[in-house]
Amino acid sequence: MTPKIHVAVASLRLPKLNAVWEAVSVFGPTLDPNAQFEVEGVAVPSGVSHTPQSRAETMAGAKARVETLARLAIEREKPWSYFVGLEGGLDVVEDAGRRLVFLENWACVADRSGRAAWGKAGSILLPAALAEEVVDRGIELGVAIDAFAGGRGIRDAQGAWGVLSRNLITRQDSYRVAVIVAFAPFYNAELYR
Repeated sequence: MTPKIHVAVASLRLPKLNAVWEAVSVFGPTLDPNAQFEVEGVAVPSGVSHTPQSRAETMAGAKARVETLARLAIEREKPWSYFVGLEGGLDVVEDAGRRLVFLENWACVADRSGRAAWGKAGSILLPAALAEEVVDRGIELGVAIDAFAGGRGIRDAQGAWGVLSRNLITRQDSYRVAVIVAFAPFYNAELYR
């Protein structure tokens, strides 16, 4: 019988779920060459603002999602082996007196023992006009990017990443990289001991 490894993702959004599926298809054979992987989405709140305004807040949102999944696994007697929390947010920095606002996507991954690891997929600079809407006016990035790009539902398609990079890197792509990086201590455990 083929063993199954269940991966719970703290989201029902397709770009996030597809990113985890893609990531698992890349590192899964290294993690366990004999296993069949299953990915399950679960609606879980982040406990942070709709568009986190700092790296610390973004990471806290991803971690809170993982902690909630771990609790739900016990309460609901779920067979989840790994818990994945994904969070996108902003990193606001100053460079030569100029404010730069970067969009970052983070992944936090934990196993049933509570061992956790982190991954981040680079960052992309927001145009000043978009940064003003999100940072200064408090508009949610998903709403602001729709208005900025003249679209609808961009968050559930290519995301702000796709709009800003002309789809060279989509939201899903960014999360896929973050998940692969976050799982490194699990599939490359010898180096992380």
